[in-house]
Amino acid sequence: MTSLPYDRLCTEIVAQTDQLRAAVRDADLTTPVPSCPGWHLGELLRHLGGAQRWTETVVRTRATGPVSDDQVNDVSGADTDPAAVDAWLADGAARLAAVLREAGPDAPVWTVAPGGTPAFWARRMTYEAVVHRWDATAALGAEYVLAPEVAVEGLDEWMEMSALPQAYASEPLRRELAGPGRTLHFHPTDTGAAPLEGAEWLVDLTGDTFVWRHAHEEAAATVRGPLTSLLLLMYDRPSPRGADIEVLGDAALFETWRERCSDWLRR
Repeated sequence: MTSLPYDRLCTEIVAQTDQLRAAVRDADLTTPVPSCPGWHLGELLRHLGGAQRWTETVVRTRATGPVSDDQVNDVSGADTDPAAVDAWLADGAARLAAVLREAGPDAPVWTVAPGGTPAFWARRMTYEAVVHRWDATAALGAEYVLAPEVAVEGLDEWMEMSALPQAYASEPLRRELAGPGRTLHFHPTDTGAAPLEGAEWLVDLTGDTFVWRHAHEEAAATVRGPLTSLLLLMYDRPSPRGADIEVLGDAALFETWRERCSDWLRR
């Protein structure tokens, strides 16, 4: 269930890609991307554009099962001609947004996690672009700004994915996290006097099934920081590890949870 409207997510796919295109337009696409070890900018962009084209195929064909994702993971031979890459990225994002709008949010389609509709893909591809835009801007030392409501939606998605058993490498590793009093609270520090609705999260690991909710409650570990930094922290992007993130209480529990529940990103 998303809080941002479906059409806004479709718009964000293009908007985030356009901002990424602007950030790298005059860049050397052989520049290394430290947050994606082994990749240069051209390979990062090939991965993102490939993911968008793969998703466009899944939704356009109303796939009922897995579709080969070679174009997502194979970045060998990535183009480093800026003009060609720019046009390719623009076209892929536009095609994906158009197909998502044509399908509508509720059409049955295969998804990599529970959902089974284009609404899943609209949100997933928004945050694929959000995070990789950060990778590129960080590699170039450029400014990165994300709308707060987009960061909130991204944290919602992360919490939903982290509660799924399939988010973990194995059931024993997931079960090792469970136990009495094992809770995590995420508290943004930049929402001002009128916080965004739902902009706090409580993760409950005390039962066999992990759950989360929007709540301001005491927890074994509390993670505080700006909304964008909290979102990037979930993806283990390095900049939020600085002074703008504070972990109170059981920091080891937080680090272990974040590491283990992010296995879905490595598949």
